[in-house]
Amino acid sequence: MIGYLRVSTEEQATSGLGLEAQRDTIQRYAEAHGWDLLWYEDAGLSAKSLNRPQLQAALDRLGAAPKRRDVDGIVVAKLDRLSRSVADFASVLELARARRWALVAIDLGVDTSTPTGELVANVMMSVAQWERRVIGERTSAAMQAAKRAGKHMGRVSALPQAAADRLLALRTTCTLRATADALNAEGFTTATGAAWTTNAVAKAQQRLSAHQRTEAALAA
Repeated sequence: MIGYLRVSTEEQATSGLGLEAQRDTIQRYAEAHGWDLLWYEDAGLSAKSLNRPQLQAALDRLGAAPKRRDVDGIVVAKLDRLSRSVADFASVLELARARRWALVAIDLGVDTSTPTGELVANVMMSVAQWERRVIGERTSAAMQAAKRAGKHMGRVSALPQAAADRLLALRTTCTLRATADALNAEGFTTATGAAWTTNAVAKAQQRLSAHQRTEAALAA
């Protein structure tokens, strides 16, 4: 199997933040399933498109005729390491179906060599994209309303929604340090693209909480 790794910023690429966590997750999963791994890594690249050198190399290798192919599929620690776009993910699924290779996303427990696994992957990607768009629309509307009311919303919009949601979820059970370490390990960055620190987590949580209170007040 091909083990595919990706992080989205140059800082993560040079420091290794996120990459080793992904590698460890994939390695342990592969050992449990008796797989040998070939590693492909795109460091410092976004998942906005599939135009990434190592991903394309992996897909080219998978594109060989089944009898001449030396790999059985591709495995990622998290589905968003492969793609954040439903359209792009759908195109990868079509390639997998056409060439009869498997796509495994460990975080979802999905293996697209099975019909059920393929269905779950499609549904979850669609729901994730829908959720991001709905949240974005609501946040934008709340910010416009606050602006008309003369309220300053700060820089909340600069932090990607996925990172904001994960930060708030982690803070329900984790310390500031544990939250920062988890965000870095999972490949999330601050609004400026830097690695998370305890101070950055505290400030971001304060801004996000203030934003949530403003949005709740506007919706009341």
